[in-house]
Amino acid sequence: MPRNLLYLIVFIEGFCSLGAEVIALRRLVPHVGSAIVVTAPTIGLFLLALALGYGSGARVTTRFTAVVARNFQISALLAGVGLARITVDGLFALVQPTGLAYLIFIGGVLCPLAWLLGQTVPVLTNLMKHARAGEASGYALYWSTLGSFLGSVSLSLVVMQWLGVSVAVLVCTLLLALGSLLLAARSRQNWAAGLMISVVASAINLRPAQDVVDTAYADYAVKNIVRPQDNYPRAFFINNSLASLMDDSEPPKYARYVQHLRHIILDELGLYDRDILVLGAGGFTLSHRELSNRYTYVDIDPKIRAIAEQRFLKGPMHGSFIVDDARRFVRSTDRKFEAVVVDVFSSHTSIPGHLVTREFWQDTRRILTPQGVLLINLILDGRLETPYARNLLATIESVYGRCAVEVLHKTQPQSNVIVSCYNSSRPGQGAPYTDERNGADVDRALSN
Repeated sequence: MPRNLLYLIVFIEGFCSLGAEVIALRRLVPHVGSAIVVTAPTIGLFLLALALGYGSGARVTTRFTAVVARNFQISALLAGVGLARITVDGLFALVQPTGLAYLIFIGGVLCPLAWLLGQTVPVLTNLMKHARAGEASGYALYWSTLGSFLGSVSLSLVVMQWLGVSVAVLVCTLLLALGSLLLAARSRQNWAAGLMISVVASAINLRPAQDVVDTAYADYAVKNIVRPQDNYPRAFFINNSLASLMDDSEPPKYARYVQHLRHIILDELGLYDRDILVLGAGGFTLSHRELSNRYTYVDIDPKIRAIAEQRFLKGPMHGSFIVDDARRFVRSTDRKFEAVVVDVFSSHTSIPGHLVTREFWQDTRRILTPQGVLLINLILDGRLETPYARNLLATIESVYGRCAVEVLHKTQPQSNVIVSCYNSSRPGQGAPYTDERNGADVDRALSN
């Protein structure tokens, strides 16, 4: 085999193996979120399968190009069909619990793909007869790792951003099919199989979605829902989770938590002609037809505004929109806001891990005016009894002191919980009143 062709094949292997991992992590977000407890096992299992592939490839002693060509064909099929949105969404819709569907996806798609591609470098280095063992393996690993670098960067920062996740899947599939053809160019059967895989993958991944738009960060959908008291109600879904509601009434009706936040801002706090920051765009309904204040939305996905305006709001959003990570924005901005609304979710109940820490809440405090207020929309159990609910609320109050906590759906297993914290408050230790030492009357007098 010509050396340049060998390097091209291992480059494709590296590009597509890490590209498939990046795509798989993105496909999992709507179903299991992006928390470290999801990403770490996914990466670990991928690397384990890759290591087992290296070991399997080391034991191959004959038909080197035929073995890699076959592996590339099977990998192309796994990528083109297994990583398609319709396949992943269908798997998680049909298989319950979610953890079982996750294991089937990892064990049936991602790990076999990594195992097959992992065999490439040890198999093809057998063809470098006139190179030292160290030279052969070194250059092969160089081109494979370079492909991994370019695959992860170009697919996530270019292809997914501009063309979508499905096109990224198709890119990997076509590259693997091309690699298979380069390895067995004289085989008519190989050409037929490669062409068939490419056509099937193109049909599945380029099939126009009726109601779903996927970007590098999320899946978006607008669906009509049944609410007898509303006028043509519709829902804005982000990663298969209900993010916002509105209808065509005059004035429009919104999700209960949005109406409650408006009530706090306008009626209880009396904020008018003020600067209000909203972390997490949702459906941009907090400022919809609300012209009393100046709203600034921050969201990491640059495409969410156009999607919401065209499909959900059916008109332009009110306020300004900044594309940025919420944590980075609150840490770097010099602006001050009278109110900061935190409404950031990667899935129905999952807040990105870097947006629940004490350090993040300290950053939000820095950008509030002295009398400013922090308003947080959380989705917790209705009784606030789970460790997550207790610890998250304790983390917020360790920075802001005592905050108001309002559970909007007390009888539901999962409820919107609105937390209101004032920048003027300070955290402090409390002492319980007892029959032996009851200072309630003194404390009440001091508080008046």
